[in-house]
Amino acid sequence: MIKQTILTLFILFGFSNNTNAQFGFSHEVGVIFGPVAFQSDYGERHDLNTNSGNTGIGIGIIHYLNFSYKAECNCYTPETYFNDHFKLRSELSYNKTELKHFGEWVDPSKTSLGADQLRAMRGSTAVTNIGMQLEYFPLSIRDFTSRIGSLGPFISLGGQFSYYNAKAYSTMGPLGTPLTTFPKYLTPTDGRPYGFSTEGGSVWSVVSSVGTRYKLTPLRDLMVDLRFQYYFSNWVDGLNPNPALYKENKANDWLVWFNVGYIYYLQ
Repeated sequence: MIKQTILTLFILFGFSNNTNAQFGFSHEVGVIFGPVAFQSDYGERHDLNTNSGNTGIGIGIIHYLNFSYKAECNCYTPETYFNDHFKLRSELSYNKTELKHFGEWVDPSKTSLGADQLRAMRGSTAVTNIGMQLEYFPLSIRDFTSRIGSLGPFISLGGQFSYYNAKAYSTMGPLGTPLTTFPKYLTPTDGRPYGFSTEGGSVWSVVSSVGTRYKLTPLRDLMVDLRFQYYFSNWVDGLNPNPALYKENKANDWLVWFNVGYIYYLQ
């Protein structure tokens, strides 16, 4: 997986450099960091404690193709709507979240074996993402670039390829027996013997963001960004109870990531 990620990065940046050589676009690079709320099969749906408890941290490096400016001549490109309102963003990011059950069924008032099993269940998922997004700036990119202290709001849509490494375990002992495992996770699912897994895998996802930039200096921006990422798999968190039997867990995994970024314009 590491070799594949490095190769993909070379392809992405090779493509952007080749594009720059042919069409005269400029480049921006940056870093992002912030909390991640992972929405999974751990916890109770629509429960505040689940949403606030199953959180982690994400970090990433980002690269932009800036269509409005030519670094080779220190001048603007021909003015078109696309050049003045769109940027192409490439990204390599990583997030990790520790997971546990929250909500009604693990309330301290519950004293059954099933409640004890759910309270004892733990998990984590570490996800490496690589992909692209097309960012749309409703206000002029040129106007934003020319004024220190200006704001540049944007929305984006794109796709990512992700590699996940999920873990599931219990403080009561090894999972996979009626003594330690809640019954719904002992049911075969998707060709696997149980509704839990400690295997890694790969998955595609769709990503959408809303945020804004703040112009610090002519060559530096701050960014805040709220992201929604939907994975086309229900195994990213390591849990997937049989959806034919347990309708409450039929949705795929997804996350919300609020990040702060620092962006530098390459000359």
